[in-house]
This record gives sequence, C-alpha cells and structure tokens, in this order.
Amino acid sequence: MLVLPAEMTHDQATPSLRMLLQGLRSQADPAVVVDASALVKFDSSALAVLLECRRESMAMGRSFAVRALPARLDALARLYGVAELLPAPL
Repeated sequence: MLVLPAEMTHDQATPSLRMLLQGLRSQADPAVVVDASALVKFDSSALAVLLECRRESMAMGRSFAVRALPARLDALARLYGVAELLPAPL
C-alpha cells in the first residue's frame, strides 16, 4: 500500500509524486491501493498526483484505488469530473 503524507499542496506535489512512483515500481502486487487517511492539508495538486499514480498503475497493467479519500478532496474530484477515476478499494 502506498501512503500519502499529511500535507500535499503545490510545494509537496513533485517530491510526493516521486516517492509514490518509486513505491509503485517496487511493488509486485497487481492491485495498487493508495492510503489517503493521513492527508489533512491539500489543494488540487493532490488530485494531480493521484491521477498520475493511477495513470502509471494502469500503464503497468495494475488496478488502482484510493483508501480513505478525505471528503473535501472527494468533493473536489467530483467538481472536476474525475471522481470515478479514484475509486475506493473493493
């Protein structure tokens, strides 16, 4: 499982993405799950990071899900029309 930091704004987006992609590439599991439960301070950059992780996961032939997406980030994803791309794990 990949874990998001407590804060992901524009300043943290690039280093966070690098960390997540490194973790993604080191996992053998065909189901990628990102744990967002620690995320408390964020902006739309968090969506961009999650969507890039999803894109990379799909390119590797893996499924992608987000656990404990904060309600405000879910609302932002719905506003942008991308909520269906960030499903909860089954």
